[in-house]
Amino acid sequence: MTTYDKGALPGERSAAPQQAAQPYHPPQAYAAQGGGTGGSGGGTGGGAMRRPRTGVQTMPRTRKARLRVAKADPWSVMKVSFLLSIALGICTVVAAAVLWMVMDAMGVFSTVGGTISEATGSNENNGFDLQAFLSLPRVLIFTSVIAVIDVVLATALATLGAFIYNLSAGFVGGVELTLAEDE
Repeated sequence: MTTYDKGALPGERSAAPQQAAQPYHPPQAYAAQGGGTGGSGGGTGGGAMRRPRTGVQTMPRTRKARLRVAKADPWSVMKVSFLLSIALGICTVVAAAVLWMVMDAMGVFSTVGGTISEATGSNENNGFDLQAFLSLPRVLIFTSVIAVIDVVLATALATLGAFIYNLSAGFVGGVELTLAEDE
């Protein structure tokens, strides 16, 4: 068995009192620049610290990556387009109801309806009744039918568009995007 009388075992730090007061610097794989004595190195010689350059302003680097959309999954495109078209359909129905209420409050239907009934009426007939034809329930049913057709068509067209994109991306490689990261 080998004993070491002078100092610590190999790979251990020595517990000398003069080194205990200084911070620990791990061993460097390469020699410090400037000989290791007070340069801009960061070696263990002389406890030199690397100092930043003065007078030079550094701009934050923006990382950029060029990516290519090689394939669009038709199932995910169908799900997203279905949800978006449902939201658009609900917005359409709500907008039609609000627009009808505003126009009714302004008296548009009664004014235009009176004019049309006078123009189309005769002595034994009152003419065309616009207010009965454009009642709120009838307008909302018509708008809801249009919204349902829009949901079906938008979902089908978006899914078909994903299939067509995948076919064309096989020929030309897809859409290339440049993405940048802000810091």
